[in-house]
Amino acid sequence: MSSALLDLTANKMFGQRIIRPLCASAIYGITFIKDTLIAIDQRKGFLLEIDPLSNNTKILNPHQVREFTDVTGICLWEDTLWVTRDNSVYLSNLNSLGLEHFITLPYPADGVAVWESTVYVSCQKLGGILIFDRHTRKQITQFYAPGVGVENLAVSEETLWVCDRTEQTVYAIDRATGEIQFNVLTPFESPTGIAVHTNSESGEKTLFIAYASEEAYIRDNPNADPSQEIAYRDKTFIHPLNYFYDPQKRFALSNGYRIEMSYVEEIAPLDEVYVPNLEWHIALPSDTDRQKVVSVEPIGLLFTEQVTDGQRVAVFKFDALTPGERHVFGWKAILEVRGIKYRITPREVENIPELPEEFQTRYLVDNDDLAMDTGIVIRAAREAVGTETNLLRKMYNIRNYVYDHLSYGIKPYIDTPDVVLERGIGSCGEYVGVLLALCRLNGIACRTVGRYKCPNVSENQNVPLQPDFNHVWLEFYIPGFGWLPMESNPDDLGYYSAHPTRFFMGLCWYHIEIGKGIPFESMISQGVRLKKEDIAIGDLAINHIRFTILDELPPL
Repeated sequence: MSSALLDLTANKMFGQRIIRPLCASAIYGITFIKDTLIAIDQRKGFLLEIDPLSNNTKILNPHQVREFTDVTGICLWEDTLWVTRDNSVYLSNLNSLGLEHFITLPYPADGVAVWESTVYVSCQKLGGILIFDRHTRKQITQFYAPGVGVENLAVSEETLWVCDRTEQTVYAIDRATGEIQFNVLTPFESPTGIAVHTNSESGEKTLFIAYASEEAYIRDNPNADPSQEIAYRDKTFIHPLNYFYDPQKRFALSNGYRIEMSYVEEIAPLDEVYVPNLEWHIALPSDTDRQKVVSVEPIGLLFTEQVTDGQRVAVFKFDALTPGERHVFGWKAILEVRGIKYRITPREVENIPELPEEFQTRYLVDNDDLAMDTGIVIRAAREAVGTETNLLRKMYNIRNYVYDHLSYGIKPYIDTPDVVLERGIGSCGEYVGVLLALCRLNGIACRTVGRYKCPNVSENQNVPLQPDFNHVWLEFYIPGFGWLPMESNPDDLGYYSAHPTRFFMGLCWYHIEIGKGIPFESMISQGVRLKKEDIAIGDLAINHIRFTILDELPPL
């Protein structure tokens, strides 16, 4: 990592609090004048002066609201304010706020940043960041855009910070060469503005990110029947982005939360059964680079703990499960979970070691009804990679192939990959099955991870939350680098020419890692693992899952 990169940590003045400006509806650009936050409300055209401690706001442009409506990006250099609106970039004196035209692009200008005599302008439609000379207004060069979405910009010394709305990612770029040094996931969706704040007293620097979206809520409408209906309202706020970059392990950690998770089974059989010498295994959360297990305790019944293929498992033992017998049992864990994003390039994996033999015999075989010997799966595996030989590019191509050929749909059961490919629709578990089959046929070791995501409502702290669905994703292995995460289904907006890569080698804080490469839950009777056709766990018990977001973690 370049020595010029900023060591950005949470600003002690503002702390970890979320800044929620009064009267703001959609903030799409932010900057700082010393310790005062300046933001543009794109929808209202308000240029707002915000007190980060009290959320109080003041409109700086009461007579120029129309001129600032639909502004998408702002920045400040000395006493000049720069803004992007429609296809053009404008500059303005802070005292008068009259807009002076700087340049016009053939497509919408999204974000702007200025450092000395250099002006950086992002344009999604051109797929790049254009660099101009401030004095001559001539274009100097152009960088490729690091993501696929609309990007806002900030610059500090030698680093250009690029905030991509769709990728949910901030990229640290060498502002002289355009080379990506690392990238980091934002803790919230739809980041729309970015600024670097320098504390006037300590000199400490902090990245702040603005977010703008809509949220659904239940509205009481007395003229409707039923009277309660779903409506939408604006949601916009500003929050510090904390990160820790490890150049040796090639990942960056970002904001996270301390979470309490409970998983409990309630014996409630559809048909009464007798099961002698029963062991009920439930996987426990994993300790990883981004997830730390602070504590685990039993719920209902005591359990013993065993390690299965490197994963912690809770084992509940019954002499026999008899007709009419009822229990609740499970575990509660306190977790510290952060976002993680790896930065590994295809060039770095050109001369990797051979896959270890123990990985070949375990992670390249069909051990979970993957239909790897069927014609449709074999053809898909071949078509997905074509002539590509680089492991990372192969993985990326397989991912895109599956995303292109499947659409997401929730189903009550999991079909095999051949059926899923024929149908063209799959749940997250079926996406994983297809990905596993295609990867393993192409010599890429991979395994399942997951089971649940914490509801992504971090503002609802100390409130019991229940996930809508279970969830599963995968990890793929690169010899010499280790296991890397990848989301199972696209998780995108569906109309971009390229799929977002935010969760390719990355996970946000709400992904809970449990049982890597092993069954999440299983039953063993008299030393024999019971199969679904013997007794399905879903026919024998009801699971109860609860999350409680306790507080935000401090910076690393």
